[in-house]
Amino acid sequence: MSVQHQPLRASDRDRDEVLVRLHTAYAEGRLSETELDERIDLTLAARTHDDLGRVSADLPGPRPAAAPGAPAGRLQVAYKDTVTRGGRWCVPDAFTSVVYKGRALLDLRTAELTGPVTTLRVVAYKSTVEIVVPAGVRVEVTGMGVSTDVHGAPQTGAPVVRVQGLAYKGRIEAKGARPHPAV
Repeated sequence: MSVQHQPLRASDRDRDEVLVRLHTAYAEGRLSETELDERIDLTLAARTHDDLGRVSADLPGPRPAAAPGAPAGRLQVAYKDTVTRGGRWCVPDAFTSVVYKGRALLDLRTAELTGPVTTLRVVAYKSTVEIVVPAGVRVEVTGMGVSTDVHGAPQTGAPVVRVQGLAYKGRIEAKGARPHPAV
């Protein structure tokens, strides 16, 4: 009598990890919106690891850890929770924030931008993501559901914060501190 291979059942956490990979792939331009929607449905219906593997087989896996001395943390994820990144931190040239039914804050006011252009890829699924930029930074936004409220004209050669976003039943806000009125 032969023993048949039983596929390992997938957990909610396993499905969540694939959802993060899918949203990251969408934010990086690897998937279209239609492909993302189809794969989300398949992921949520997946019962086994084999099912999940078929959904994400053509996508890159988790990235290796950063080399010593390199900016740490290129990904921020919130699943039905709130995450904050603020204070003094070294922002890599590309940073991804994926939020599912939660809130996120990316506070860049005292952060160190590592290059002349910093790209923030943001996915807000039924969520709010707030990005606070320091004065003098030029903000460029693309995507769907992204709004800006940045005051003052940046100087020539000012650092650029490029927000590439997708908000589905949520919002992404890039804003700066309002200038104080002259006395």
